[in-house]
Amino acid sequence: MKDITPQISLNVNTLHDMLLGMNRKDRLALQTRIEAVLPTLNEYQRRRYLAAEAKAAGPGGISLVSRLSDITHPTIATGIKELNNPNTQLLPIGKSRKPGGGRKTIQNNQPNILSALKELVDPHTKGDPIQPMLWTNKSLRSLQKGLKEQGYNACYRVVGVMLKNLGYGLQADKKTLTVKPSHPDRNAQFEYLNTQTLKATSAGNPVLSIDAKKKEKLGNFKNNGQTYQKSKSLLEVLDHDFPLEKLGRATPFRVYDVFKNRGFVNVGLSAETSVFAVESLRRWWYGEGFLEYADAQEIVLTCDCGGSNGYRSRLWKFELQRFADEIDRSVRVLHFPPGTSKWNKIEHRLFSFISKNWQGIPLASVAVVVALIGATRTEKGLAVRCVLDESMYETGRVVSEEEYSSISTVPDDFHGEWNYTINPNKKKL
Repeated sequence: MKDITPQISLNVNTLHDMLLGMNRKDRLALQTRIEAVLPTLNEYQRRRYLAAEAKAAGPGGISLVSRLSDITHPTIATGIKELNNPNTQLLPIGKSRKPGGGRKTIQNNQPNILSALKELVDPHTKGDPIQPMLWTNKSLRSLQKGLKEQGYNACYRVVGVMLKNLGYGLQADKKTLTVKPSHPDRNAQFEYLNTQTLKATSAGNPVLSIDAKKKEKLGNFKNNGQTYQKSKSLLEVLDHDFPLEKLGRATPFRVYDVFKNRGFVNVGLSAETSVFAVESLRRWWYGEGFLEYADAQEIVLTCDCGGSNGYRSRLWKFELQRFADEIDRSVRVLHFPPGTSKWNKIEHRLFSFISKNWQGIPLASVAVVVALIGATRTEKGLAVRCVLDESMYETGRVVSEEEYSSISTVPDDFHGEWNYTINPNKKKL
């Protein structure tokens, strides 16, 4: 005889809902709430929220909520105990655990480890004068090894954290000390220079910062830095940096218009002399200055105290006199105090960007040097014009007493050796 008993098929969810007395609609609503709220809560908040939902569901609620949230039974049960205990203290907002919870710090497990680490990095701990090395220069892994030899266990990352807690950090040396004491009027000269340049630009006169960059060897030599190239296409350069006589060296002399943020570079192939320095000014004047400052009464130069444009150089002043006579304008010179060349604006407003523009590119020829300097640009509007100077300049030139007496120099009242004006001879009083 054929069995005509109806076949009843119930899945686990349906059977569970029937035992709880929960219909499908309520179960879906609970699942929606859990999926929407749970990801926004921290560990402590999730436990209390799911415990509240389980209590509201009644008998079997823990199993149901555990299945819908994928959180274990013991966690939800712990939350229910916290809800049922009126003495349970709520945690502060943003906190997931009570104070003291979680893994103990390495200082708690190994109380003397900080002292041991400090002895390793402190160069004067043992007072041994024959140990010249500063332990702070050791790597984190070396310090880790040193701690292990003393019976302490810590990974190098934890060693770095402990060093930071002790007040240590990676430091570089900084050029602040001087061989000779600073001039007593050093700061006053800076203030005077700043005041005079502001007056000059207000009067429509150019304010130029000038200096020569170090000589660059021409040839396929390594040039520090990196530049983008196609992958696996390295620029091969010579393995030694011995100068190539047939190519020689290039000396960029730079003229920087401080208030217009424009640069002019005269690349010389000969010696860096005062004649070369003034010739670079001359080329700037006829190439750019005459058009920009046609009505200017004087040209104001800010420069270092030494080198081809040093304040003690007779040839520098004699060539400036010739230049002033030629353009029929006064040339005022304001020197930075001795030992302060790094404060010259041309150092960080022009020099640095030129070096950055040609980094990683061999200066194979003078044409490459001129092209790379002339292509220097910045987002703040710096533009650079570069020209080549193929003239040969004689070294060891001596200015006679007669030539020196022809210089029309008017020193300023404040440090006239640093601050002076050279007038065209026809304006000499």
